[in-house]
Amino acid sequence: MNKISFFSKNPITCPVCGSSFHREEMLTGSGRLIAGNLTEELRRLYEVNKKYGEVNPLVYPVSVCPSCFFAAYPSDFSEVPAESVPELKKNSEKRVSVIRPIFPELEFREPRGLKEGVASYYFAIMCYDYFPKIVAPTIKQGLSSLRAAWLCNDLHTALPNENYDYMARLFYRKARFFYTLAVEYESDGTESLGNAGNLGPDLDKNYGYDGVLYLASYLEYMYGPQDDPEKREKSLHLAKRIVARIFGMGKASKSKPEAILNCSRDLFDSINESLKDLGGGDA
Repeated sequence: MNKISFFSKNPITCPVCGSSFHREEMLTGSGRLIAGNLTEELRRLYEVNKKYGEVNPLVYPVSVCPSCFFAAYPSDFSEVPAESVPELKKNSEKRVSVIRPIFPELEFREPRGLKEGVASYYFAIMCYDYFPKIVAPTIKQGLSSLRAAWLCNDLHTALPNENYDYMARLFYRKARFFYTLAVEYESDGTESLGNAGNLGPDLDKNYGYDGVLYLASYLEYMYGPQDDPEKREKSLHLAKRIVARIFGMGKASKSKPEAILNCSRDLFDSINESLKDLGGGDA
């Protein structure tokens, strides 16, 4: 059998419930990942590997305790504040009460599939409510929401009659909320995106602060208010102001990734067209 992942030799102790488990890691090398196109959401697609089949690296980044379902990215997993432990422990069942009816057979002691991947991000979104601002929890909730949406779309492709596309839309809306809030927090000093580590959004390249600005604008454009013209116009102006910050004073830095610049220009034009359709001009 051609393995995709392995479980760490050294056990990890959950800081919430005290149980030990072995973290699953994706194996690298041997050509397991065959890079494909980059989407407008800055997601790297991968081609099906003839030897290993479909390999999805986004299933593995979040550490999840199989006993209490406490979840966080590895750099934060053991750093949960002591004062948050009682609440996280008390909310163990709450973490699975919503998602278990959808994924009744979750198992984090065995190799993960797409469903465990979605669940891991969902648990992380909930758990980061209890982390201090110094670790930039808001953008990590946004990143987790966006990745969960991507994996739900993958599930929808595999199982088109199970309404996973609806779940994807819910996660996209969550991502829109958290990304916009993260940009606001960065601006007013509440949270520093510089403390978040790799801002992805995918695993192959870190697009940093510009990537956050682009995605905040993109998600506002795609998943902000649609039906109320007044709210839609306000949302579009917000999206436009955010994406315009990538270009600064009208001059794009040569150091910025071409993918970001191209996507941002296309998004800026799309926002202007939508504003014109609403009669809001391009001001």
